[in-house]
Amino acid sequence: MSSERERVIVLVDDLRSFVDGRAAEVARTSAAGVEVLGRYRQRRIDELWLDHDLGGDDTIWPVVELLELAAFEERPFDVGVVVIHSANPPGAAKMLQALRRWGYEVRLAAGSPHVAYLGT
Repeated sequence: MSSERERVIVLVDDLRSFVDGRAAEVARTSAAGVEVLGRYRQRRIDELWLDHDLGGDDTIWPVVELLELAAFEERPFDVGVVVIHSANPPGAAKMLQALRRWGYEVRLAAGSPHVAYLGT
C-alpha cells in the first residue's frame, strides 16, 4: 500500500492547458477558480497556476483576493507554489507582489512551455 498522495495541481486560465496532459483541476473563470479553491480549503495544493486575464472583463483578482483574505485571517491556503504564467507583465508583477506580501511562495513563469493554447 502506497502512502504517497496524488499531487494536486490547479490551473486557472481561460484558454490554456498543460501541454503534457498532467492531471489538474482546471478553472476557466475567476468564479470557477474561487470555487475550486473552496473545495481545497482544508487540503494541500501542490501547484497553483494563475493567469491574469481570463477573458472579457474577468481577471484573476477574485482568486488573489481570496488567497490574501485567508492569509490576513491567519489561515492561508496550503499552497506549495503559486506559478504566475500570465503574458500580462504589469498584472503578473502586481499578483506577485500581492501574494508574496502574504507569505505565499510565488514563481513567475511567463512564456512557460508547460501551458499552451491546445485548441480544445
